[in-house]
Amino acid sequence: MATNTFRSNLESYQLLAPDSILSLCELCQEKVVPKNIHLLKSGSIPNYYYYVEKGLFAYYYITDNGEKIIKKFFPENTFIASSSALLTKTPSNFAIQALEDSVVFTISADQFAQLVKERHDIALFYIKYLEKNWVIEKEMMEVSTKSDDAKIRYTDFLTSHASIINRLKQHHIASYLGITPTQLSRIKLKH
Repeated sequence: MATNTFRSNLESYQLLAPDSILSLCELCQEKVVPKNIHLLKSGSIPNYYYYVEKGLFAYYYITDNGEKIIKKFFPENTFIASSSALLTKTPSNFAIQALEDSVVFTISADQFAQLVKERHDIALFYIKYLEKNWVIEKEMMEVSTKSDDAKIRYTDFLTSHASIINRLKQHHIASYLGITPTQLSRIKLKH
């Protein structure tokens, strides 16, 4: 059964009817995910959305030369999915890995899609969630990556990720910023 925090998080996007919340909570299956275990491996076709009840995850891809690039971090009270792969039912270019011992709620993508079709309030939640997290935030990050230098990106990272900074290793931060750990060390010395 999903927690009150889960319900509050849902309603931070859209007020939901009590029966809609109940229907969503009934889809949730709790799963323990040990550190370093993948919820999704690159090349796999995803079947689930995940809600992080406890822990921290990295959403990443591997470049052609084998470099790991972290696109996003997912701490407690966030939803994770390889959204484009779920929507197209194709293999994901991304992987989702636990950076800490974690607990998630798994939500069947097919069952969730059925709820979206049946319940207007859940459809509005889904639209608002995608707009905020996969359109607005993604666009802002893409602009920053292309226009800001690494020092500015690091300074912005410290502000935007203050709640998880102490839980990350230097190579995680460097991967997210698109720089090497050595470059990050130099930036930190000057910061």
